[in-house]
Amino acid sequence: MTLQRLAERAAACFSAAQNERDQAVEPLPGTVLLRHHSPTSFEASLYEPVLCLILQGRKQVALGEQTLSFGPGECLLVSHDLPVRSRITRAPYLALVVEVDVGTVRKLYDEVAESALDGAHGRAAETHRADDGLLDALCRYLALADSPADAKVLGPLISKEIHYRLLMAPFGAMLRSLLRHDSNASAIARAIGHIRADIRSPVVIPELARLVGMSASAFHKHFKTITSTTPLQYQKELRLLEARILLKAGSASVTRIAYEVGYESSSQFSREYSRKFGVPPKQDMAIAADVVR
Repeated sequence: MTLQRLAERAAACFSAAQNERDQAVEPLPGTVLLRHHSPTSFEASLYEPVLCLILQGRKQVALGEQTLSFGPGECLLVSHDLPVRSRITRAPYLALVVEVDVGTVRKLYDEVAESALDGAHGRAAETHRADDGLLDALCRYLALADSPADAKVLGPLISKEIHYRLLMAPFGAMLRSLLRHDSNASAIARAIGHIRADIRSPVVIPELARLVGMSASAFHKHFKTITSTTPLQYQKELRLLEARILLKAGSASVTRIAYEVGYESSSQFSREYSRKFGVPPKQDMAIAADVVR
């Protein structure tokens, strides 16, 4: 029943006009409701730490060699920045997406029993059925959209509760690992930060491993275990995603954008772009220009 109440409250956040088309609304800061009326094809994007709860429909998310499928009442919890490919496999689709603040998670360190951190391990993206406690907290949080005053005072309290429930949930192992600054999860998160800060420069595994306090072999192993991909592939995914944003903005030529994101060869860029997105970069740019017109 809690899931049904949450779905009804989420649906009420859309206006009558919005109910007739696909839409994304932001009822509260850091909280988005997504609605689709039909299945979609795979779309590449970057997921930052986030909780995605499906209220209706079904979704599939692919990252590296890992593929996750989840439906009503099930959550996807992402703890690190991850390039993914996702699609809606069943519609109508309605989902609640809440940003996960890793800083808020880490502030809970002193309030979580040390025993809860023992043996914490997992991957940066996990799915699990949401329990009633989490659903109730999300329902109360979404209800704050009707009252800005309540949202200002109670929002931070309920947000903290949501983060705590995620931290202690069966699929929150990676978040629990992030509580420790000396954990593998924290080291990989720092490495991801270095890669994202400068996607143009080549990834040099020994240097990056040294920056986060690991041997090269251990770094490569833990990076792939956590993210389901290698550091080099991770950077390539980021480059291609950034290139697509620039192409659709129409701000420069294909050759210039290739160099801007770190490619030394425009032809190699075009091949890898076509392989990832299914169309050559020039065609993608033309499609975006037609949409604008």
